[in-house]
Amino acid sequence: MIALYDRFTHVGDLSRRELMARMTRLAGGAAAASSLLGVIAGRADAAPLVAADDPRIKAGDVRFEAGGRTLGGYLAQPAKGAGAAPRVLVIHENRGLNDHIRDVARRLATSGLVALAADFLLPAGGTPTQPDGATSAEDVARGMIGKLDRAQTVADGVAMLNWLGAKAPGKGTAGAVGFCWGGGMVNALAVAAGPALRAGVAYYGAAPPEAAGADRVKARLMLHYAGLDDRINAMGPAWQAALNAAGVRFQAFTYPGVNHAFNNDTAVGRYDAAAAALAWGRTLDWLKQQG
Repeated sequence: MIALYDRFTHVGDLSRRELMARMTRLAGGAAAASSLLGVIAGRADAAPLVAADDPRIKAGDVRFEAGGRTLGGYLAQPAKGAGAAPRVLVIHENRGLNDHIRDVARRLATSGLVALAADFLLPAGGTPTQPDGATSAEDVARGMIGKLDRAQTVADGVAMLNWLGAKAPGKGTAGAVGFCWGGGMVNALAVAAGPALRAGVAYYGAAPPEAAGADRVKARLMLHYAGLDDRINAMGPAWQAALNAAGVRFQAFTYPGVNHAFNNDTAVGRYDAAAAALAWGRTLDWLKQQG
């Protein structure tokens, strides 16, 4: 059922009706299928780990203009010492900028980083929060992500890195961390941003199609893979070989026996606490290094 859901959300060759029909057969009934889908998919009502009004941080929406486009997202920073904190761009999954990703930005802020959780759908009106007729807000967001122009989206990412490095609180060249679709964007930005990206962390992210562009990567990269994620893992060896050939400093970790999105604690059917904690500790260390 997890494989079916990942096929629906990432490959896109199943409609929601087809997904539910197949899951109903596997679960033995529609009610059981709906219940299990709620365990596999992320819960929009999941409680955050760091509240929006946590006194350790300051957080709120930001907007700015770049290249004639309105960009921005949700900026979280330490309440004290933000001026000396490393900066990081947080890139969402293919659901857009939701409450979980805002919570991730706040978690980074409590760990001493200035984090901009970008909304890559902002130029198209922003990540939807309401359903569109019979289509859930999450499915609407996923459809919008699928219609983005890749070159323009990567350019937006570079512009957000440049804004972070020049305008946001904190110091130094920005890093980036992304999850799923966002992990793939981290890899793409590593190629496109050059020295504007200091360090990148890609959680179960697709390798860029332009793997030959590894020689343009200036950032340190950390690549997290889920052991059961065959689709993403199949792309890893060629990307890592290209990075090796280009002399890029990187680390790659595969977490055995866990599923795609193992870090997302709102999706209890796929979340793995041990793997998530290990990957998160490595991520914080990587993003905090200034060299």
